[in-house]
Amino acid sequence: MNSENGSKRTQILPEHAFAMLGGEKIAYLKAIESEDVPELFPEAPALAPGMKLWALLGADGTPIMLTDSRDAALAGARENELETVSVH
Repeated sequence: MNSENGSKRTQILPEHAFAMLGGEKIAYLKAIESEDVPELFPEAPALAPGMKLWALLGADGTPIMLTDSRDAALAGARENELETVSVH
């Protein structure tokens, strides 16, 4: 709370601080399209445009897994003993 006017204040957590929160235990799921793949997964082969995919990324943004199924991404997280959060 802001003591001057009683309103709540929102603070933005810097990206590097957010990444450190989860260490190697938290990953996030992100719905992406095939056009976004080269940016997140530069080593991935070319994909047809317009495909809906799921990316599993470490808390620091490190790419872990790319799949066409949310369930498969969640299974990959469980296999790696990661807690997951979704990003919209």
